[in-house]
Amino acid sequence: MWTDVVDLREFYEGSTGQVARRMIRRTIRTLWPDVKGESLLGLGYATPYLRPFRGEAERIAAVMPAGQGVLHWPPEGPGVVALADEGELPLPDLSIDRVLLVHALEHTEQIRRMLREVWRVMAGGGRLLVVVPNRRGIWARLERTPFGHGRPYSDSQLSRLLRDNMFTPMRSQTALFVPPSRSRMILGSAAVWEKAGARWFQPISGVILVEASKQIYAGTTVGAVRRREKAIVPVPRSSARVSGPTRSRLEDLSL
Repeated sequence: MWTDVVDLREFYEGSTGQVARRMIRRTIRTLWPDVKGESLLGLGYATPYLRPFRGEAERIAAVMPAGQGVLHWPPEGPGVVALADEGELPLPDLSIDRVLLVHALEHTEQIRRMLREVWRVMAGGGRLLVVVPNRRGIWARLERTPFGHGRPYSDSQLSRLLRDNMFTPMRSQTALFVPPSRSRMILGSAAVWEKAGARWFQPISGVILVEASKQIYAGTTVGAVRRREKAIVPVPRSSARVSGPTRSRLEDLSL
């Protein structure tokens, strides 16, 4: 079951969510230090992690699944977010260099379809970065954060899932060692928790990040599959949630 997009927004607006975003962003940046001239797609609720790439990537877009809902982003300027079925992305083949999955894989009931769609839209030398709750971590055990919902993964489970769906895992990282507390003292020492956890407590991190490449030789012909036409769904600037089975074309958005 998907976590509602409004609940996700409220979590990241709070102090715990801001710390979680900062810690995970730091690790994403370690894995992707340079995306100049590349196109970047965020799938799921990835917008809290896309801002550092603005002004660097050639093009940034985001797709929020229909079961989750959608919110306008960024707050300033034209929106770059579309509402779509995660198993039928409104993008051309081989059109994206990097795909970031956050709050997506652990919630979808269409795991294979979503990963096949990611495979389809990724360019030959593209990279996929998946962020999921760690099965062994504290964050996956507490439902007051989004990381406590859906199916958590271990590093080996996630790597095997990616291999089974035509991706080659390349490297993995861990992040979010600070406890999911509302205490200002604990949250204020998040950097210390992160440094100690990365050195001694990696198996119990809050999230696992795995970067994977596309297996070109394992592909099957995708273009022969007949795809349904998608209706355009404009995302309003207001904070109102948009949901439903309708889909949209990213080609019609101002990126």
